[in-house]
Amino acid sequence: MSVATAERVIEFRDALREAMSEEMRKDKRVFLLGEEVAEYNGAYKVSKGMLDEFGAKRVIDTPISESGFSGMAIGAAMRGLRPIVEFMSWSFSLVAADPILNNAAKMLYMSGGQFGCPIVFRGNNGAGGQLASTHSWCVESMYANIPGLKMAIPYDAYDAKGLLKTAIQDDNPVFFLESERLLSTTCHVPEEEYTVPFGQAIVRRAGTDCTIISFGRPLHFCLKAAGELAKEGIECEVVDGRTIRPLDIDSMVESVRKTNACVIVDQSWSFASIGSEIAAQIHAICFDDLDNRVYRVHSDDVPTPYAHNLEQAYLPNARKICEAVRQATYNV
Repeated sequence: MSVATAERVIEFRDALREAMSEEMRKDKRVFLLGEEVAEYNGAYKVSKGMLDEFGAKRVIDTPISESGFSGMAIGAAMRGLRPIVEFMSWSFSLVAADPILNNAAKMLYMSGGQFGCPIVFRGNNGAGGQLASTHSWCVESMYANIPGLKMAIPYDAYDAKGLLKTAIQDDNPVFFLESERLLSTTCHVPEEEYTVPFGQAIVRRAGTDCTIISFGRPLHFCLKAAGELAKEGIECEVVDGRTIRPLDIDSMVESVRKTNACVIVDQSWSFASIGSEIAAQIHAICFDDLDNRVYRVHSDDVPTPYAHNLEQAYLPNARKICEAVRQATYNV
């Protein structure tokens, strides 16, 4: 059988389902709960068929009470189970901020190591689907500030499965941020067992003139911009950080020391963002390597618009990234 024939291409949402189902088959302590995950097969059909396979005790529909079911899941994790909590949107996690930040992230520390919290919180994060300002939050900048948790943001179906399996197996609380706009995207996902380790960035496109660093959905815009810039003779290296906690700053530094220029693309607002943190670290470590300051591309500093044209203008896009790279490499 040829390599091309052997490759299996599936959707991002199917990769998430496979990761959860495989881990639930291996470990009876793992279970899924959240709004519409069971009878309705998931608001975005990520958990389709899982109720039929695992039953109502392991795939649990909850009331519209994020604080309540998050707290219940944290208690279950403290007693030895391994819950997966699905937020229909990470925007809804804001009403559960107390249990997920004050309890899940701090329990191991506050209990002197007596109680861990092996729990995964996952769901859709960010804008792009005309869900307006209160349903389009990018929560990574707020939540990554908290010690005691890990955070992963997958870019494609391969990483969605591999990172989620790693998250479920981890003994720490993991915030797993997906994108509604990526759920139907496809790529090769092996049938054999694999995981993607946390804290290991990957180069999505090699280049010599400028490093572009990003996570999750914006990487699609970064790669598009890199293709357009190549026509101008500017070869960009696109680095996918994969996880924010832990952050693989070493791989980012290695790339910047090769290209001597850096642009960070972050779908969050710019103030006190992941992008600003990475920029600060790059400046501190690579001061003598940079030919220009680090440039950043963010969503505009306004509440997320509802209108489609305004929402697209508000988000990071290839045009904004190209402009930032041209500035970063100007006169270099």
